[in-house]
Amino acid sequence: MAGDLWFAFKGDRMLVRDEEESTNLVGNPAALGLDVIFEEEIGVLDGRICFAAEVEGVEPEGSAFQDLRSLFGVLDERCFVMAGRAIQVIAWNVMHRFCGRCGTQTGRGLETERFSRVCPRCGALYFPRLNPAAIVLVYRADEVLLARAPQFPKGMYSTIAGFVEPGETVEQTVAREVREEVGIEVKNINYFGSQPWPFPNSLMVAFTAEWAAGELRIEPMEIEDAGWYTADDLPQLPPKISIARAMIDDFVSRHSLDPDDPATPENTSRSD
Repeated sequence: MAGDLWFAFKGDRMLVRDEEESTNLVGNPAALGLDVIFEEEIGVLDGRICFAAEVEGVEPEGSAFQDLRSLFGVLDERCFVMAGRAIQVIAWNVMHRFCGRCGTQTGRGLETERFSRVCPRCGALYFPRLNPAAIVLVYRADEVLLARAPQFPKGMYSTIAGFVEPGETVEQTVAREVREEVGIEVKNINYFGSQPWPFPNSLMVAFTAEWAAGELRIEPMEIEDAGWYTADDLPQLPPKISIARAMIDDFVSRHSLDPDDPATPENTSRSD
């Protein structure tokens, strides 16, 4: 019978096997000789209990600590989502080991809340927090707007995205980010879907929007290049695990083309 699944992190790097495996995951890190600083049950995958663990020590033989971004498109999609949950739970624990209000060391929180820490002195409660971000596919007739940011893998283009600022609706974020990054105005902003995203602790809320006015004028601190593309002439795209790719594939299919056709650029790169 298969055992538990462990998502063991040292900093922001996860321990995985060197050889090709179906999951790439290692076993219990304590049994591998690593010091486990923190562990937390985070869910179940295929009937196997999943644990997040913060560890210290030298990577065991046959394994390596790898940046989670490098595993984007390498790990099974459900496994990657669980790994993203693991790193966010670990980051929450690190950030709230001490109370942000009075500085006292915190302890386990409410029995009814698995992910909670409480300050024994002032009673402050700390839960994992998400940073909402908007991501948008902008279209103009039969064209779609795609751009590349400096941190993207070489050659890859994707959709526009940015974090929600205090006092904004997510729709206002969509309009502002498009205006700031590529200089155009949009209309007909419609919800598409959402996706948890661990870079950092984000919830990506996806929209489509129609071009309303303006010519492309990129903000060089945010965007290296941007352009309008037809469904049959696309640049290199994000992997299918990302919601950006889901929106692009939807755009392609609505133009009676197959997103899985070899003519459509496929990519196993690591960023949105």
